Amino acid sequence: MAKLLFKLNGVPDDEAEEVREVLEHSEIDFYETSAGMWGLSFAGIWLKDESQFETAKKIVDEYQEKRYSKAVEARRVAQENGETASWLESILKHPIKYTAVILFIGVVLYLTITPFFFGHF
Repeated sequence: MAKLLFKLNGVPDDEAEEVREVLEHSEIDFYETSAGMWGLSFAGIWLKDESQFETAKKIVDEYQEKRYSKAVEARRVAQENGETASWLESILKHPIKYTAVILFIGVVLYLTITPFFFGHF
């Protein structure tokens, strides 16, 4: 019986491809289901042979630990080189974008709350 190994909803394409490569390299039999045309179905990597689950899970967990370590290291290097920006720096760099977002939020709040205050008077 098939067993779900790895959910693909919200997973970056490069990570999904690397998981596939790791499983193929380890000779783990699997198949994949897609999210469908509108992304409403369940996307995942399934094992054909449930007896391979523990081995496959260990392989995927090791891969994800390595990927996480690489991401942490890349972020640390970027911070040391001054390549990352704080939220304040980001706002100052793109003031029009953030002003538009704040105005949009204000309009939505106004349209949502106004009927409750002025509809009963």
